[in-house]
Amino acid sequence: MNKTALITGASSGIGEQFARIHAEQGGDLIIVARGREQLQALKKELEEKYPITVFVVQKDLTQPNAAQAVYEQVQTAGLKVDYLINNAGFGGIGKFHERALDRDISMIQLNVVALTALTHYFLTDFVTANSGKILNVSSTASLMPGPVQAVYYASKAFVTSFSNALAEELHDTNITVTNLMPGATETQFGKVSGMDKTPLFNKTASARSVAEAGYQGMLAGKLDVISGLSFGQKMVIGLIPFIPKKLLLKQVRQMQDVK
Repeated sequence: MNKTALITGASSGIGEQFARIHAEQGGDLIIVARGREQLQALKKELEEKYPITVFVVQKDLTQPNAAQAVYEQVQTAGLKVDYLINNAGFGGIGKFHERALDRDISMIQLNVVALTALTHYFLTDFVTANSGKILNVSSTASLMPGPVQAVYYASKAFVTSFSNALAEELHDTNITVTNLMPGATETQFGKVSGMDKTPLFNKTASARSVAEAGYQGMLAGKLDVISGLSFGQKMVIGLIPFIPKKLLLKQVRQMQDVK
């Protein structure tokens, strides 16, 4: 029986790759994003290539109550979701007091509020069925504070903490929650956030490789998946708890200085 995956931010980048990977496995899709044209083009391509059905939901998840509207649209269509992949998110570089507040509020709405609400709605159904898998896309940024990207790093810290806590709450069920923490990845995120002009994005992982690691980790029910890091970067991540916080903050800030 085909498994249906709902994927947010599916019109490009890691989200699009999640959709392609799931379609390759013969799974049906519910793809959610703001861009209808991109979603319809992806739907047409995947349905022509694979024996699957793709349901399109055009929705701007930065808007209040958008998550509820997505859930209700899925319910009205009579669709059952087996995998929930909360991928949508964005960042932005700059000192907090100099950035537009409405932009950071929208970031919190998408990265935190929409993810939380979608998880609540669909997890309720998963618990009733005692079946389901959730994959939340966080970031290695969640492991440290992020000067010059204060809100983004904080939003991803929420995602990691939230995902891990849910996984333990559901330990005695057949439901798993996996937290994906990519490093710098070759997507539109870098250009939109301005991070493509910083040392952190000197070397990026492919969106496909990150999506594959996350998808396979979700299927295996892993707690955390770190992807897209070099051996040296993995070593640095492992040392974070032992680095004096003031030194860590300085290093993070310097890595995000625009070239």
